[in-house]
Amino acid sequence: MRFDVLTLFPGMFAGPLDESILRRARDAGLIEVVLHDLRGWATDRHRTVDDYPFGGGAGMVMKPEPLFDAVEAIQPLVEPHATVVLMTPQGRRLDRALVAELVAVPRLLLVCGRYEGIDERAREHLVDLEVSVGDVVVSGGELPAMLLIDAVARQVPGVLGSEESLDEESFEDGLLEYPQYTRPAEFRGWAVPDVLLSGHHAEIAKWRRRQRLLRTRERRPDLLAVAELTPAERAWLATLDATESKPLD
Repeated sequence: MRFDVLTLFPGMFAGPLDESILRRARDAGLIEVVLHDLRGWATDRHRTVDDYPFGGGAGMVMKPEPLFDAVEAIQPLVEPHATVVLMTPQGRRLDRALVAELVAVPRLLLVCGRYEGIDERAREHLVDLEVSVGDVVVSGGELPAMLLIDAVARQVPGVLGSEESLDEESFEDGLLEYPQYTRPAEFRGWAVPDVLLSGHHAEIAKWRRRQRLLRTRERRPDLLAVAELTPAERAWLATLDATESKPLD
C-alpha cells in the first residue's frame, strides 16, 4: 500500500516513520510512504503557498494553485490513481469502519492543511474524502496524517507480527479492550486476577469478554448501542443498569 503525503513540513514525519512497526513495514515493502513538499509547486522566489482570505479575517489560507499543481503532478507518478484525502477537523471521523475502507484502497494521497485551511475550490474539486481524527483543532494536518497512516498500516496483512493482535484490540466488535497483566503476579500488594492464573482458557475468555463489556459501559457507553453483542449480553448489561438505578431503601 502506498501513502503519498503532501505537506509543508515533511521533516515532521521522520521520527514516526523511522521507528517501530511503521519502519519494519516500510523495510519489508508492505507499505510505502512518499513525502512531497508543497513549496516545490510554488511559483515565486519566496515559495509562497498562502494568501490573505477574501472578505477579511484572521490568518492565512492555502492557495489553490500549488495544491492543484502538486496533486496533478503526484497522481501520475505511479498507478493506480490515488484517493485524495484532506486532513481536516470538518471531515469524517477516523474510526474502525473508515480504517477498514481505507486499507482496501491501494493508494492514498494525504493533503495536510495549515493556517486557516485550504481554498474552498481545492476542497470541492480536488479532494475525494475529508477525514478528522477527533473534535480538536491542531496546528496542521501532519499529526493527523501520521495517525491515519499508523491506523491503516496496522491493518495491512503482514504488518503486525501476529494477526491475532487485531482480533481483540479496542473497538473490535465495538468494544474497548480488556485489562492486561504481566509478571509479577503480585506487585505492591496488588494481585493479578486469579482467573488469569488458572490456565482455564474458557473461563479466561469469559472473564475477558465480561471485562470488555464492563469497561466499555463505564468509559464509552455510547459504543454499546452499535456494538456486536449477543442477546444474553445485552440482557446482562440491562440487569446491571437496573440494579444501579434502583433507589436505596
